[in-house]
Amino acid sequence: MSAPDAAGLLETSKELDLLRKKQEEVLQEINKLHKKLQSTPEVVEKPGDNSLSRLKMLYTQAKELAESEVNFSTHLLGQLEVLIPPGPPGQQRRRIEGNEQKKKRMKADSDMPRLSPSMRHQEALANLKGEQVAARVTQENAEKDEWVIVKVIHFDRETKVIEVLDEEPGDDEEGGGQRKYKLPMSHIIPFPKRSDSTSAQDFGLGKQVLALYPGTTALYRATVAQQRKRKIDDYVLEFDDDEEEDGSLPQRLVPFHRVVGLPEGHKQ
Repeated sequence: MSAPDAAGLLETSKELDLLRKKQEEVLQEINKLHKKLQSTPEVVEKPGDNSLSRLKMLYTQAKELAESEVNFSTHLLGQLEVLIPPGPPGQQRRRIEGNEQKKKRMKADSDMPRLSPSMRHQEALANLKGEQVAARVTQENAEKDEWVIVKVIHFDRETKVIEVLDEEPGDDEEGGGQRKYKLPMSHIIPFPKRSDSTSAQDFGLGKQVLALYPGTTALYRATVAQQRKRKIDDYVLEFDDDEEEDGSLPQRLVPFHRVVGLPEGHKQ
């Protein structure tokens, strides 16, 4: 694994740790509210009490954080699938055990997926059903990578293939209808949750990303042109091959929940 690859994985892992801490905080708030309602259930009948609405908000937030954790974990698994070279199972196992010895403080986290890696992997993919994701719909040997927004409609647990739907009607010569694709997990990147900017990865000034081009359902390589002040702010991006007549690159606004990390080896 190269240094940039390792840095990217560590950065995403840190974001995942922050997300889990946020989950713990929300669960603590839920437990406090539960105790309050159990000890004084009559409080909900008092005028102006917002206990039930606050509880609903906390449960909604907990659900969104859990979904964001699934998306981050799925993305990390996809990165690892691409980065880990194929080899005999014993060889890969020795490599993992060696890393555990060097990083004992991460032992608890690494033991969890080893208990049932296949089940955790499959559940993460199954939970993407109905979600919009970024998908690479071109083959491995294509000259250029084509990334578009699609909706996950099915995950085959046996073949590990994800079936997705491109909801944008094609051109007349393509049939004019919606298109379905069956793709490997490495061709899928989950988007950040619009309602939870805290769990979204933050891309700094000058960072290359894959982003939705405004007014389309296609994603292209772009560079962050301005530093954001808040995680809920839109990105200001300069897209590759988007020159004006004078050769300058226009700066375009893209919502944070339509910007993801640039895949390794992206061709455009």
